[in-house]
Amino acid sequence: MSSPATATGLQGPMRRIVFVSLYELIAIIVSSLLFMAIGQGAGASGVMAVVASTLAIVWNVGFNHLFEMWEARQAVKGRSMLRRVVHALGFEGGLALMLIPLMAWWFDVGLWQATVMEAGLLLFFLVYTYAFNWAFDRIFGLPASAQQVSVSLLDM
Repeated sequence: MSSPATATGLQGPMRRIVFVSLYELIAIIVSSLLFMAIGQGAGASGVMAVVASTLAIVWNVGFNHLFEMWEARQAVKGRSMLRRVVHALGFEGGLALMLIPLMAWWFDVGLWQATVMEAGLLLFFLVYTYAFNWAFDRIFGLPASAQQVSVSLLDM
């Protein structure tokens, strides 16, 4: 008999594929529009949005792998608020170090203007990530890891 946690909603690898695909597609569209809104050309904005998205995906995989290797060696296990903050700052800081010079070169702007552009994207993605996750869970259901598992006498 399947458990209630896995019987509802989109689960497993398919959930992650759909999640990342939708998240990045919307991010590319909105990022392109944001770049265009500050005066960048449509073609250059679209290319930068795709490149930034690709870099973010590759960095996410690599950074998380390295972070989890480091985390496995730590004496204190679990994910405290401090560890989560360090993870978020490491991920976003590393991504910014790649994107700021790239945006400066691609859009032919100074490093300060590229930093301001990156800060704007960071603020957008903070709100967007929260809203996207909420909407995704409402549409596709919670992942099994977040669902409450009810135990009945029939399951025992």
